[in-house]
Amino acid sequence: MDRGEVPYLRIVRELRRRIAAEELVAGDRIPSTRQIMRDWGVAMATATKVIGALRDEGLVRPVPGIGTVVVEHADHLPDADGLTRIDRLADGGRGGTLEFARRPVPDLTKQRILRTAIKIADSEGLAAVTMRRIAIELGASAMSLYRHVRNKVELVHLMADAAYGEIPLPAQPPAGWRAQLEVSLRLQWRLYRRHPWLSQAIPLTRPEFVRNGMAHTEWVLRALDGLGLTPNAMLHASVSLAGFVRGVAASLEAEVQARAESDDEWVRAREGQLAEVLSSGGFPTMARVIVQPGLDLDLDSLFEFGLRRQLDGLAVLVAGVAHGRHD
Repeated sequence: MDRGEVPYLRIVRELRRRIAAEELVAGDRIPSTRQIMRDWGVAMATATKVIGALRDEGLVRPVPGIGTVVVEHADHLPDADGLTRIDRLADGGRGGTLEFARRPVPDLTKQRILRTAIKIADSEGLAAVTMRRIAIELGASAMSLYRHVRNKVELVHLMADAAYGEIPLPAQPPAGWRAQLEVSLRLQWRLYRRHPWLSQAIPLTRPEFVRNGMAHTEWVLRALDGLGLTPNAMLHASVSLAGFVRGVAASLEAEVQARAESDDEWVRAREGQLAEVLSSGGFPTMARVIVQPGLDLDLDSLFEFGLRRQLDGLAVLVAGVAHGRHD
């Protein structure tokens, strides 16, 4: 046992083993949070994290009034010898002995797992990405995936790094800080458009060290370097610009989920409710603005409008510094 292993991961690994070895089978209750606390000497938060991790992996599910139980699909998990319950074949009367047949294992690689996870996330959102779902897509057991990725946290980290690396930044930046910033921000927007889940994958102020994502931060900071801004202002500008793009992109995943409904259908389904609200007199300015002809509002137009205003505001800051103002 690795003494340096995070406690909750050690417990998760042990419970996975019990499920794989059929010490816990479909419908069996797994240890409760209080039992985990007592048996392993950990805090409630750690015990809760254990059950959450097993649930995220699709191995268990909560049952009201009973507790958290092993799901039926656990019958397909391999035991310590790489065998599953469905692999067991009766010998046809030879003394009742059970023989075991090994199921052919697909040629799993980290890249295949990543490609499958990204495909699922692109079409169904990040919440749909579980070890169980990926295993089903690949025709493998969920447990076999852990030979390549430790958990979903690491998987999402690898997915984000792969996605950011799909369209590399140019080797030679254009002239001028504003043009350089536009290159990165527009490229980020393209990536979020391609992978709507990506904007939700990495925290903004406490980011994971995603190398291909960090390349954008380096690019932006290099564009701002030499303009007279303090390091604190440079960092704030970089994070604010990234936050603007992510803020608009945050609606992309919901847009993907609503693909079946066109914009016209969406408006028609709600126009009666909207007319009632606007005619109430409580929103006079809104009522006047949204009935004007030529309105064109979507996520791309929001990005274009916001990008220009963000860079206009930064230009004012840069000009002020050039004239000796440091506010």
